Amino acid sequence: MSKSVTVYGIKACDTMKKARAWLDTHGVAYAFHDYKAQGVERGQLQRWADAVGWQTLLNRAGTTFRKLPEADKAGLDEGKAIALMLAQPSMIKRPVVDAEGGPIVGFKPEIYAKAFR
Repeated sequence: MSKSVTVYGIKACDTMKKARAWLDTHGVAYAFHDYKAQGVERGQLQRWADAVGWQTLLNRAGTTFRKLPEADKAGLDEGKAIALMLAQPSMIKRPVVDAEGGPIVGFKPEIYAKAFR
């Protein structure tokens, strides 16, 4: 396989490790962008949110989100969610793979298999 993609995430994340291992095993060339170390631009988050919905992009199950004050969690909308993800990139679900057919959020082998055949 020769499709080149960019994988966004956090290096130490277990889900990231599984996704990167799958891509390596299946010969998918990719560049890795650690958004905790390198940050992520508002425009990039907005493009992903437009494509998959901010609800899909925001990691509500993670510790960072759960530790937020209730006031920060209340009344969530796209603008507030993007601001939270910009301020604390660990609130972005992982990985986000920028692929030819659009972004893929999270890791499911069957979705990767379909996207990278």
